[in-house]
Amino acid sequence: MLLALEGIAGAGKSTLRDRILRLAAAEGIQVGHVGQFSWLSLEATRTIIRLRAGRPAQDSDQAVAAVRRDLELHARHNLAPARSVGPLIADRLTLSTACLLAVLHDRPVADCVRELADVAAARAELTVLLTTPPELCRTRLSRRSTPRRFGEDRPTAARLAELYEAAATAWSEATGLPVLRQSCATESDLDLLVAACMDRLRAAVPRVART
Repeated sequence: MLLALEGIAGAGKSTLRDRILRLAAAEGIQVGHVGQFSWLSLEATRTIIRLRAGRPAQDSDQAVAAVRRDLELHARHNLAPARSVGPLIADRLTLSTACLLAVLHDRPVADCVRELADVAAARAELTVLLTTPPELCRTRLSRRSTPRRFGEDRPTAARLAELYEAAATAWSEATGLPVLRQSCATESDLDLLVAACMDRLRAAVPRVART
């Protein structure tokens, strides 16, 4: 099983991931985790680094081709081997990439989602979209000592939050796969999200197969 955690910066993805990993380990469920990109193609990596810094590619089709190439490599060399061992959590994946492309190149996010959803080997069986309010996310980010990144300013974060909602709808329409949308604003929200994800992980791993 591949579980993708999506949402704007500060939404609670890392907190959710870490809680799931701790609980899974306590129950003997071996769960791996992986990032958004493979970094296995030098050409694609150069494009992705520019995109992450908020710099659009000269040609939007070139940007889409680069991130799709990276996703294909990610699926083949990272996701597939990890999934052969057990369930896998991706901290951002297809929806985040589609939203980045859409906001930088002013493309319909649904088109970006469909382009990336064609990489069937990278499709997450469950996507969790954290819909935490952007202002709360901004408050959380202000407590971090790390420099602010592209997408964390108020206007861009608000725009990305809208794009994620549209991307989630486009993802389900393109793949038929579910998206769980839930804010992670409170401890109760976090508990609900953890419980839902753990239920899916338990169902994916028979008890006899747990370590």
